[in-house]
Amino acid sequence: MLSTTICADCAVRDEALCGSLTNGELAALNTIGRRQAVCRGQTVIWAGDESIICANLLSGVLKLVASTQDGREQIVGLLYAADFVGQPYAGRADFTITALTDSELCIFPRAAFERVLTDHARMERLLLQRTLAALNVARARMLSLARTSAAEKIAGFLMDMASRAASTGCRGTAGGPVTFDLPLSRGQIADILGLTIETVSRQMTNLKSAGIIRLPGGRAITIADPSALEARAVAA
Repeated sequence: MLSTTICADCAVRDEALCGSLTNGELAALNTIGRRQAVCRGQTVIWAGDESIICANLLSGVLKLVASTQDGREQIVGLLYAADFVGQPYAGRADFTITALTDSELCIFPRAAFERVLTDHARMERLLLQRTLAALNVARARMLSLARTSAAEKIAGFLMDMASRAASTGCRGTAGGPVTFDLPLSRGQIADILGLTIETVSRQMTNLKSAGIIRLPGGRAITIADPSALEARAVAA
């Protein structure tokens, strides 16, 4: 039985890689896994360092950062609860991974994780499928950045964030509109979407004025009219 293992009370087990594993495969992971809390702002992996861990993100949001030739940092992706962290079979890390919020990880030493994959070919295929799906999402994001308007970019970004928040039950009231805290500053949102801070602020104000979102304060966002937000995302 696995009831006494670290998987027993995992909030993302059904959505993470582990959700598709057999009891035998889960048992193999349990022999090498450990949970680790990560504070907001703490770096989990540094680009260029030896790749020594893989992990499932149990809660929180992480950012993937690349450094440009002139020394600036560019956020190239976000990781949410149930996403896989790290690169098996990679000697060096390609991106710096830092916590945007207080987070929790289920960490596996990379070498040990690779041995488990070698012994469990089906798990290796499942991880490959998740990796390819993430690659398709990244390609779709690149297309969006190239071909959509500022209004469509902001609406699409908020839809994605709301979808992630809703999956964790982050609501103001039971059955009410989705309310969540943005893990990114408006400057970081601008970097991700290829916009200016002023444009991000203007589009947020437009959505608020139209009654599509509410801004309760701080970084909190309430999606007051999901259908209208979706319409803006596809046809601004």
